[in-house]
Amino acid sequence: MEMERGYLDGQFLIAMPSMEDGRFAHSVVYVCAHSEEGAMGIILNQSASNLTFADLLQQLDIIEEGDPIRLPSPADRMLVHRGGPVETGRGFVLHTDDFFIESSTLPIDDGICLTATLEILKAIAEGRGPEQALLALGYAGWAPGQLESEIQSNGWLTAPADPLIIFDRDNATKWERALALIGIDAGMLSSDIGHA
Repeated sequence: MEMERGYLDGQFLIAMPSMEDGRFAHSVVYVCAHSEEGAMGIILNQSASNLTFADLLQQLDIIEEGDPIRLPSPADRMLVHRGGPVETGRGFVLHTDDFFIESSTLPIDDGICLTATLEILKAIAEGRGPEQALLALGYAGWAPGQLESEIQSNGWLTAPADPLIIFDRDNATKWERALALIGIDAGMLSSDIGHA
């Protein structure tokens, strides 16, 4: 039986300048799942401060502390992101569909998948992981109807997802580039939208 596609699965949520929750200010979120039961996504443009991929691999005992770390490309350049305020101790990997773990990988849309196991981190560290990946600690979650309400009150814009934005290391420009996908210049947005 095929799962029914959620309304915003595989889309970007782009925070409006009026976003009141500071955890999401100027954020771009990739929606992994959206249904009547709520929504789940990964923030794409917030780096986890002072934590490298190699540090994380040591903390998870994937690499022995003190061992010389020689990560293969592109793992040697992988950033650790803050994926959202829920389950911040858990890792989530958005990645291309050239890597798949049966019963663990969730295909989302347009060749993008989500895997949240140590196995994918080991594969990336050993150079046998997906071609492109974004590692995030935590995720953004919404209760039933909450995301729809936030969109209606001008908290978020939606846009089609662009893999170039998802996997690009330039977090500083992701918000502006996501807005450009729907023809909006960030400089033209007011934080007072909807208020006369």
